Amino acid sequence: MSVKTMEQSQVVASAIREISHIATLPEITIRIIELVEAPSSTAQDLHKVISNDPALCSRILKVVNSSFYGLPGQIGSINRALVLLGLNAVKNIAISASLAKLFKGGQICPQFAAKDLWSHSVATATGAKLVASELGMGAADEAFLAGLIHDIGIMVELQFDRNKFIEVFNGLAVGPNGTPQNNLLDVESRVFGANHQQFGMALSEKWKFPKAFGAVCGHHHNPMELPAGTRTLACLVHVAEALAAGLDKGFRMETVTNQIIPAVLDELSLSPSKLPELEKKLADSLGDVEAVLTA
Repeated sequence: MSVKTMEQSQVVASAIREISHIATLPEITIRIIELVEAPSSTAQDLHKVISNDPALCSRILKVVNSSFYGLPGQIGSINRALVLLGLNAVKNIAISASLAKLFKGGQICPQFAAKDLWSHSVATATGAKLVASELGMGAADEAFLAGLIHDIGIMVELQFDRNKFIEVFNGLAVGPNGTPQNNLLDVESRVFGANHQQFGMALSEKWKFPKAFGAVCGHHHNPMELPAGTRTLACLVHVAEALAAGLDKGFRMETVTNQIIPAVLDELSLSPSKLPELEKKLADSLGDVEAVLTA
């Protein structure tokens, strides 16, 4: 391990320790993750846990009944939702509801508001699910959650050191259209000694998320650096983030970083000619998803 890598690791570890009292998932969410990851768990086990939180029950049913899932009729019970969607999808909805609370807050500086980052994360999640479905992959629900958490490292930076966080965004040269002219990762590394990918990967590990999600947090801007066979989810989010950036809304301070790497399209067997169509589909479906995840 090089001296620079050791220093980055120390900065990241310090940040995660410092914010541990703030950036925690609710206990019920952690329990849901543990249940779904355990091979012996059943839908009934998950139902028992979720039923203890009426607000979470309500949010799950709202999402299930949204046009995003397109299920027939109104679903009135968690048991029915579990049958129709499966344990993984319901787990992801529960995590989504918990994550939304971490992105509350006003305007931190002229270039950043947490609600804009949440809007971008929801758009990336929707895009990742859309691309996964378009490619006929079986990982659409995992892709959605991966898109939702991919930039969580930015919130780590904010909670770790607000002054340095503001320094990062002041250090971004912004063009006439409000988008940055330099690379967010470079500015973060200069100011913090590490970037949001590294912070996000560490928080994902602290939350005991599956390794694939940590890989997304840590490599959504450079998924081809991951070992072969472990890149798919990060590649999906990489493409989805670029599609989300093209919508001209929400957090846009990664625009320079969000250029799609051609090798990622090859990895996914996704033709560049499909991208405009996917962006349009994302724009058409995003409103429904935002309605249920931001309310």
